[in-house]
Amino acid sequence: MTNNKTILNWLEEMKELVTPDNVVWIDGSEEQIEDLRRQACETGEMIKLNQEKLPDCYYHRTAVNDVARVEGRTFICSKKEEDAGPTNHWMDPEKAYKMLFDIARGSYKGRTMYVIPYSMGPIGSPLAKIGVEVTDSIYVVLNMSIMTRTGQKVLDVLGDSTDWVKGLHCKVDIDEEKRYICHFPEDNYIISVNSGYGGNVLLGKKCFALRIASYQAKNEGWMAEHMLILGIENPQGEVKYVCAAFPSACGKTNLAMMIPPEGYREKGYKVWTVGDDISWMRQGPDGRLYAINPENGFFGVAPGTNMKSNPNALISTQKGTIFTNVGRNLDDNTVWWESLDKNPPVNAQEWKGADVNGPEFIAEGNKLAHPNSRFTAPAKNCPCISPEFDKGEGVPVSAIIFGGRRPDTVPLVYQSRSWDAGVFVGSVVGSETTAAAAGAVGVVRRDPMAMLPFCGYHMGDYFQHWIEMGEKLGDKAPKIFNVNWFRTDADGHFIWPGFGDNFRVVEWILKRCEGKVDAVETPIGFVPKAEDINLEGLEDFSIDTLKDILVVDKAAWAKEAEGIEEFYKQFGDKLPAALKEQLAALKEACK
Repeated sequence: MTNNKTILNWLEEMKELVTPDNVVWIDGSEEQIEDLRRQACETGEMIKLNQEKLPDCYYHRTAVNDVARVEGRTFICSKKEEDAGPTNHWMDPEKAYKMLFDIARGSYKGRTMYVIPYSMGPIGSPLAKIGVEVTDSIYVVLNMSIMTRTGQKVLDVLGDSTDWVKGLHCKVDIDEEKRYICHFPEDNYIISVNSGYGGNVLLGKKCFALRIASYQAKNEGWMAEHMLILGIENPQGEVKYVCAAFPSACGKTNLAMMIPPEGYREKGYKVWTVGDDISWMRQGPDGRLYAINPENGFFGVAPGTNMKSNPNALISTQKGTIFTNVGRNLDDNTVWWESLDKNPPVNAQEWKGADVNGPEFIAEGNKLAHPNSRFTAPAKNCPCISPEFDKGEGVPVSAIIFGGRRPDTVPLVYQSRSWDAGVFVGSVVGSETTAAAAGAVGVVRRDPMAMLPFCGYHMGDYFQHWIEMGEKLGDKAPKIFNVNWFRTDADGHFIWPGFGDNFRVVEWILKRCEGKVDAVETPIGFVPKAEDINLEGLEDFSIDTLKDILVVDKAAWAKEAEGIEEFYKQFGDKLPAALKEQLAALKEACK
């Protein structure tokens, strides 16, 4: 498959360490994938679903102790603890390698070692990067073949280059007490042991595409961000692109695949999905910022996905998809999860494998699908996938949007005054805790740029990298905005309708980028004039209501500034001077 000495030498080390019975290279062929599916079904690792209703779709359940990312067992193993920063768990690299290799030693005995060469981004794209993952899990191979581009073509493009990321995954015993997901940013190395769950073992995803790539991006002058990429096409056929970062449960996937309101669709507006989760961005020859989606599929949360909340995501799962930890309808061998529809199957199998009466089981307070159950679906299945998705040159970014979940204080939308002011906005984005979350209610949990669990180095240095990217981009830099779809009324109901109607806000954002609409200056930035957001076709929503959720309350923002100051303390001397200045300016403006 390859003559690349760095790969071959590493694989010899791995074979000696984990002692597999067989070694199989993943060549990217459909024949090989089909054979692996068959093997997985024979061993019970996968279940073949109804091929008429769900062609090429399969079901998998993980161990009950292994159903989500484990942030407490995720480490950045930089040589200096300071370089990992206050927001990451750190482990000394020498200690980590020894511990991990001791756990992994001999763990492939009786098993097959699968070698997966994969490209993050279209193969051969100047914005793409390459990795090689070694695993003893067919489930990982099949997921990686959906989420990334795999096989011989990847190795052909890599040639004898040393610019690739090593990834070792060992299921071992799925022992949660010995589960570790470790990143060695200085060595381009990822090691995951004792897990079989996607987010911990599909090493191209958060591990490479964010934690390792964010460190590479800092050193190489680009950006690896936890952002969707969305194209908006106007009736004249012009497409403008935005990238957007949201903490979890803030509607990121819904925005990535949103359907414009009917009135817009009739006029010829369209939405194109380039990516739903991760954006890699580099400065192009014309000085602008260009983005690619390094992934090739969607690893989406199933519960809550339905034909109302996100029809494009649901349609994406109808073929070639792997479902993990959802419920099964045993009558027709299909899948079900909470909020898919209002008809849970009577003859059901819940996510742990027990046969139950679905409606009765749910009535007793149980769930057929695990709350973090997943679908792994090919991006090409998405009805609104962008024609640019596979091209590799990237799309030019007009705007960057940040958003959190705030019941008050933060208006529906505002534009930052400058790039540095926008970095400030992104660095303090957060969501307010509700009764559903553990701990105190009404506390703002900040998640800078939605990267808190995913930044592979010190977050203060990460903010500084953002500042430096702005200096590099100059007047070609995207404009930066903040949105908040989650303002609530006195009864706790959301005021803004959200979903497809968020298109109206994105339209205003793009008009601002093009200088087509004016705005009102406030202590936090530029807020729309209410009449400049199109409310046509929105029933039961008045311009007065819109004005209410565009208000900037100085007293509330003065209190917000206190919370930001407290949050910033953890970054110490690493907090960029530019952000200190932005905070001081906010405090002054709110007097």
